[in-house]
Amino acid sequence: MSSLPTIGGVVTRGECYVKLLDHLREAQDLCATMAHLIQLQDSNNQVDVLLARGWLGIEEMLKMMAANVTKMAMGKMQ
Repeated sequence: MSSLPTIGGVVTRGECYVKLLDHLREAQDLCATMAHLIQLQDSNNQVDVLLARGWLGIEEMLKMMAANVTKMAMGKMQ
């Protein structure tokens, strides 16, 4: 069962793109928050430093993914 909003009972591409972008942006925010929370622990542990950087890396990858979804929605993907 799909939880997508519909127009007259029909799911549209535009609504699907919007929902996908919303989820990607929310995931970016959560990854950045995870990195921030790990850095707040004020630990000099190398594992924590790498873990925080990893979350920031994932956030950047999600940003690139959102940019590609936007290009695809505009029909400019080549």
